[in-house]
Amino acid sequence: MKIPDVLVIESEHRPGSLGRILTAIGDLGVVVEHLVAVRRDQDKTVWEVTVELEEHQMNELAECIEQLPNARLLGESDRVFDRHRGGKIHMVSKVAFDSLGQMRDLYTPGVARVCLAVLKEPEKVNDYTNLPNTVAIVTDGSAVLGLGNIGALAGLPVMEGKSMIYARNVGVSAVPILFDESDPEKIIDAVVAIAPSFGAIHLEDIASPACFRIEAALRERLDKPVLHDDQHGTAVVTLAALISASRHVGLDLNNSVVGHIGLGAAGIGIARLLNRYGVVKSLGSDLNETAVKRFEKTGGKGVALEELVAKSHVVIATTGVKDLIHPEWIQEGQMIFALSNPEPEIDPHVALQRGASFAIDGSGLNNALGFPALFRGALDARARQFTDAMLFAAAEKIAELAPEDKMLPDVMDREVHAAIAAAVRDAALNDK
Repeated sequence: MKIPDVLVIESEHRPGSLGRILTAIGDLGVVVEHLVAVRRDQDKTVWEVTVELEEHQMNELAECIEQLPNARLLGESDRVFDRHRGGKIHMVSKVAFDSLGQMRDLYTPGVARVCLAVLKEPEKVNDYTNLPNTVAIVTDGSAVLGLGNIGALAGLPVMEGKSMIYARNVGVSAVPILFDESDPEKIIDAVVAIAPSFGAIHLEDIASPACFRIEAALRERLDKPVLHDDQHGTAVVTLAALISASRHVGLDLNNSVVGHIGLGAAGIGIARLLNRYGVVKSLGSDLNETAVKRFEKTGGKGVALEELVAKSHVVIATTGVKDLIHPEWIQEGQMIFALSNPEPEIDPHVALQRGASFAIDGSGLNNALGFPALFRGALDARARQFTDAMLFAAAEKIAELAPEDKMLPDVMDREVHAAIAAAVRDAALNDK
């Protein structure tokens, strides 16, 4: 796994000095991501050099720099940890609160009138509180992306990241809700109990098969949108990329065979959405026989791994197993979605070299293109549930917004998220 690290290096200020340092770094197989001069003191220059390296290379790199006659390592910092320090989210007031008069209106005694209005007409809670702008991000930390069952507390940085993305891209207040509990029935009851605090429920990093039970029960018991992002958010962005890539390579998606390697939450979610979208020819492979049987209920056929790759026009892998797909298995013109993070089932560049017409890994297919606008659109429509039409609308809009030379639009473009949310909202309103 690659780690970003910032090195603070003092070098002699003379021709070729910096080049010598960068050459030494490159000779170790380390990539320099960023370089900036911090200061110059007479005949010395201090540089911040951001590198991307494997953990085992850190000591070797430090020793290499110290051995250079023109350089000295002053220190280093881990950029990832630095950016997380103190947490990534906090709650702030949306309105001015600078005087006693404002407090009397916004809190006591004025707030009592608003409480009584909501008591009399519960729908007014949507007009006079932030409820229709809130999402609970619920997790037990049993299937954290790329890490597995690390528990809810260790998974909190991921949940804060989701909250940060919600706030930045669609203006939704999303609150991490952590459960130190593995019994699905207890999680279901607890979420139902706290659900009045939120406009929608986002399930995250909950392992299968518990995730299927929890989502189904909450959809049945709650009169508000519930969505398991590992299933449906991932499926929406995958479908979008598949629509976009199919147009580029001239593939008739609905008459193609799609192979699904790994039939956990993401694999099943993708298979179900594609099947409902019209992709009816599907093969599946998983070591878990129960998972294969669940897949076959969606209309697919379980087969061995190598047979799946040999017979599929499109291969979608969500196993978490690095290098699972052998390069020699790749078929000419095949489309490869090796979506496991941080290491894919096959490197996309290798797949393309072996004849694939299109290849992408998990870093190129970010479900942050999906979940913020899905929930924004559902909340704006006051939807009571997510429907296939809403998921299809999101996927088609994402594909439509992709630039001519790319499969997906820019995940950092707020206008993209606004357009996807509008499509989801309109689909929800048309379903009512």
